Amino acid sequence: MDLARFLGSRALRFALLCVSTASLLSPLAAQAVPAFARQTGQNCVACHAGGNFPDLTPYGRIFKLTGYTIGERALPLSAMAVASYNKTNNTSEVGGLVDVTATYPKDGNVIFSTASLFLAGKVTDNIGGFVQITYNNYDHQNEDSHWVGHTVSDNLDIRYADRLIDPKQDLIFGATMNNNPGVQDPWNSTPAWGYNVVPGSTGPAATPLLAGGLAQNVAGAGAYVYWDRTIYAELSGYATANGVWSFMSHGFNTGRGDQQIVKGTNPYWRLALTREWGPHNAMIGTFGMNTDLYPDANDPSGPTDRFRDIGFDAQYQYLLDPHTVTATATYITEKHIYASTESAPLDPDGSLGLGLPDTSGSDKLDMFRAKVSYVYQAKYGGSLSFFNVTGSANTALQTAANDPNNPGTVVGEPLGSLNGSPATRGWTAEATWTPLQNARIGLQYTWFNKFNGGTNNYDGFGRNASDNNTLFLYVWGAI
Repeated sequence: MDLARFLGSRALRFALLCVSTASLLSPLAAQAVPAFARQTGQNCVACHAGGNFPDLTPYGRIFKLTGYTIGERALPLSAMAVASYNKTNNTSEVGGLVDVTATYPKDGNVIFSTASLFLAGKVTDNIGGFVQITYNNYDHQNEDSHWVGHTVSDNLDIRYADRLIDPKQDLIFGATMNNNPGVQDPWNSTPAWGYNVVPGSTGPAATPLLAGGLAQNVAGAGAYVYWDRTIYAELSGYATANGVWSFMSHGFNTGRGDQQIVKGTNPYWRLALTREWGPHNAMIGTFGMNTDLYPDANDPSGPTDRFRDIGFDAQYQYLLDPHTVTATATYITEKHIYASTESAPLDPDGSLGLGLPDTSGSDKLDMFRAKVSYVYQAKYGGSLSFFNVTGSANTALQTAANDPNNPGTVVGEPLGSLNGSPATRGWTAEATWTPLQNARIGLQYTWFNKFNGGTNNYDGFGRNASDNNTLFLYVWGAI
């Protein structure tokens, strides 16, 4: 990518717009929920490490685990919005097979990305919640290939909690109802809050189901305990968010094609060991989920695909003004057992599909992510994260056997694969500036060393991993 060209007129105008917008926003921590600040009367750095949402401090974790009930009841409404500029290294078509406007929506243009309304805070001394309703300006394309906005239920976490504390013990216990396995977690090493939380940022094409694959598709409930700020344990169960629980779901939409339907109640578990000393705190933990998922959301019957996800994570923080350091690492291994083996379909004229041999009975997918963040004076920050996805190759995921001269026979950039492998590796660097407590301006660059099994020509049609490198500029404000 030509960085100098990026810093040309359009992006530079957007950067100036970001600065002027930030100056108009009323005080509140970057991306934190203003309702919580009003309720607690605390500066946002009390809950967020260096004021850098979503990284929580020990106090922020206690606030969440005690059901968002610390402080006095206040106006529970907040809102946020994101404007962004995204530039992918290469958006060129290959043989006329790819609809660039669909694969790279508004790439190279300043856009209004998304906005959210929050209902958040204390209801009673023991009940509180965090409810996010989000409008996505580029949700999906309609039949005329026009982009359509859509408002959906986003992250939701409603809690009952109590605390027994005296000079000899500190026991927090409670119950949570939420719609994304891991969104209830108080540490930022789990996928829900750990990596690339800014809408529009780039990452691997294939990730384990537990890394967001069920978000806003399921409704879950569970119980947890946190003893002496040392041991945390949780057990929850998740079912499809439909019927009376449909308000917790983004809803079925064939345009998005991202609905997931699970069978029965699927267990999720979490265990963590923590310690605080001076300005330091650390955690090491494990989590996992067993999921039975219907292969076809339009036909939730018959055999299900089985996913067995197990994760291990760790986090370290150093919090001593003016310096804030947060380091996280996460490893998830997943076994996907198919409902039945199947080959890619063929149209009657033989033009579509590969007709490849049956898939194996199961596939394996492993994901490792690590991130280090630093914030100075709760204003200037930066982070570097690494991601590496590996797994078994699956012939049904190959696209290279298609005829590049026959439009419509390829899955399309950038998700194609020459060998059916999910192997993807890369880095994301980010610099942030928080001019006011309620606004953050960020510049991200993601580069790929490998994508979907290859470095060069990974899709069989000439696309390289580096073609997916992305520069992403955004402003995120809340009131």
